[in-house]
Amino acid sequence: MTASLVDGIRAELREIADPTLAPGQQAYMKSTMPFLGVRVPAVRALVRRLAKGETDAAMLQESALTLWREAHVREERYAALALMALPALRGDATTLPVHEEMIRSGAWWDYVDEVAHRLRELLDADPERFALEMRIWADDEDFWVRRAAIICQLGRKGATDRALLEYAILTNIGDDEFFIRKAIGWALRDLGKSDPDWVRAFAEQHPLSPLSRREALKHLG
Repeated sequence: MTASLVDGIRAELREIADPTLAPGQQAYMKSTMPFLGVRVPAVRALVRRLAKGETDAAMLQESALTLWREAHVREERYAALALMALPALRGDATTLPVHEEMIRSGAWWDYVDEVAHRLRELLDADPERFALEMRIWADDEDFWVRRAAIICQLGRKGATDRALLEYAILTNIGDDEFFIRKAIGWALRDLGKSDPDWVRAFAEQHPLSPLSRREALKHLG
């Protein structure tokens, strides 16, 4: 089943590709891996259709890893990410190593930011266990792993673990990496939609970089 799903995804990606889009996509992503010319929403729709009703979590993970590791075009990796987002895998603790591999080997914001949604689902499923995991990630040598730990709670609103968010931010607050500073501001801005007082207080109490502070307070006046 793994081979047939992977082969089907590869074949249909090429059938719907618009080669005129590919150069612009590759340039925008600054990607060394070429594009076929398929927009991300279309990749996701294709994957959902081909894997509709599939409940074999192990097979889906194997298919995702095959697409990821053997990818010749970036859309194959987007398809792998889409497989990992299917209902059968949401909140499944066994997916964490797959997500980590995708972050470390992908090492770019489009991959990392998509994987962050899956980390949020893991936190929702087992808050205590995965809060500990994200604290470890927040102190990792790889800044993409740390970025994921900072933004892993986007969209959690009232369920946001503020202690985890504070730890992830303060562990990285002195980092001058753009993608870390942007992530800090993004995470705070997102929480500011549901808890603006907490975010204002945090920004007042801690030496955020100008970029992080600007992003955090963008809609708070």
